[in-house]
Amino acid sequence: MVLIDIDGTLVDSVPDLAYCIDAMLGQLAIPDRGEVAVRRWVGNGIERLVKRALVNADEGEPDESLYNRALPIFKSLYAHNTSTRSRLYTGVLHGLEYLRSRGYRMGCVTNKAAEFTHPLLRDLGLTQYFEETVCGDDTPKLKPDPLPLLFAAQNMQVDPLQSLMIGDSSNDVRAARAAGFQIICTSYGYNHGEDIHRYGPDAVIDSMTELEMLI
Repeated sequence: MVLIDIDGTLVDSVPDLAYCIDAMLGQLAIPDRGEVAVRRWVGNGIERLVKRALVNADEGEPDESLYNRALPIFKSLYAHNTSTRSRLYTGVLHGLEYLRSRGYRMGCVTNKAAEFTHPLLRDLGLTQYFEETVCGDDTPKLKPDPLPLLFAAQNMQVDPLQSLMIGDSSNDVRAARAAGFQIICTSYGYNHGEDIHRYGPDAVIDSMTELEMLI
């Protein structure tokens, strides 16, 4: 079994996320943050992204009343802009076709909520590849906790020791290690500006076309 992250691994979703963040801030009379900042902030779920945008920092908690106003605005905007500007990374379809041709069962594990995940996969033509999709609201804990990976393995009845995760961030590495998975990371994804090599994945690839040389 191969489980694959979405944002930063299969899809560059930041253009849509940044558009929605800045549109949300505009409605709240707060200055734009821009795509560069949003690219650094993604990866821990939409709620954390909105909080980071409100405080304009990686850490910190916004005023609760402001956050309670902001989150519904963002969700409404993102529901209409899930795949408007998002694009597959080069080599993704080649990599997925290769894995399918070799008989690997595939699933997605993402911290993105189901209401946004399934439309995104559908709109970009990816749904057909995945037997299982575990979203951020399908389990009580998100990556880097191993629970979403173990949940997928249980549903697909596959031994975690015979499983591989493909992701882009330290969250993916930590979740995979804790679950007993092997882990390959993309070099181009979202890892809060850090070099993914420092977290020690089993391999780092510049394109999913390189899976042919590794698996």
